Order: sequence, then structure tokens, then C-alpha cells
Amino acid sequence: MKALPVEPSNVPVAIGSRIRAARQSQRLTIEQVAEATGLTKGFLSRVERDLTSPSVASLVTLCQVLSVSVGDLFAAPETHLTRRASGPRISLGGEGIVERLLTARSERRLQIIQATIEPRGRGEKELYAVDCDVDVLHIVKGRLTLVLTNEEYELEEGDTLSFPGREPHTWVNPTDESAEVLWILVPAASR
Repeated sequence: MKALPVEPSNVPVAIGSRIRAARQSQRLTIEQVAEATGLTKGFLSRVERDLTSPSVASLVTLCQVLSVSVGDLFAAPETHLTRRASGPRISLGGEGIVERLLTARSERRLQIIQATIEPRGRGEKELYAVDCDVDVLHIVKGRLTLVLTNEEYELEEGDTLSFPGREPHTWVNPTDESAEVLWILVPAASR
């Protein structure tokens, strides 16, 4: 079997912004990186702005100083797009609610759930908890009452409430109009 020849691409690979992000995440200045690598500040500045390409040896040294792998600079970012009203329907319980998962099912760092709650829709009758560290509720449209163990919050459009994810709670739409809310769970709730 004959191998297909691969045509090299003349499209420049922009890695400068990733190098800059790695440097900044380490809280390093260009001066500090220049000193550690033996490269000049001006050269590093041009590399970060994709105005020049480093040699393989310079790139390896730079990556060692910044604690990133060379491959990570060239890898395509993992992305997930959910178009309006196309997220998969899920059900975390309650009455009169339609919930859609906006983040990828495989996403474990956080979970965003968009919910449309009918008039007088409500969560579980008993207080319940979600297995996550932080639970954030943002009211996109309408009103919602969130009930915690010892407190109630009357939330209106634009309000955002954060509380411990394992805090027992429930909710109710006390109005005759539907409500739209976002639940953000950090990290994603365990299944």
C-alpha cells in the first residue's frame, strides 16, 4: 500500500498568545523569562506577538521554563457549542420545569443548566442538595423564590445568588408568568 504524500502547509501557526498566557499564568515578566532562557526581551516580545518564530531549540527551552509541553502550544482547544434551545433535555426534578444542559456532558469543571419554569412551577417538596461545591442561580427572566434551610430569597430578573452546592434547598416560581433561569454548578454535579 502506498502512503499518501502530505503537502506542507504554508499557513503560519500562531502560538504567541499561548506562550504569553503561559508566562502570565506563572506570573513571570518577559525580563524574568529572558533571563531564565538566555533569549532577549525583544525576541520574546516578538514571539509572543507572532512576529517571529523561535527555533526548535529556543522553543523547547522556552517551554521548559514555562512548564508547558511543546505539543500543547499547537493543539486545537477543546470547544463545545450549544445553540439556542438545542441542549439536551435533562431532569433534576421538580414540577413545571424544562431543563437543558448547556455544557458538554463530559465537562466536569462546571455545569450550566438553562431552565424554563412554568407559572407556579416548583422544585422538590422536600429540601434537596446537589453534589457540587458551589451552586449559582441567575434569573434571566421572571421571578423565583429560593428556599434554603433557614432563609428564603426573592429573586428577580438579573439577580444572581451563590450558595454552597450541598446546602439543602428548593425553589418555586410564585408568579403567573414563566421564569427563565441559569443554574451553574461547580464542579459539575456527580451523576
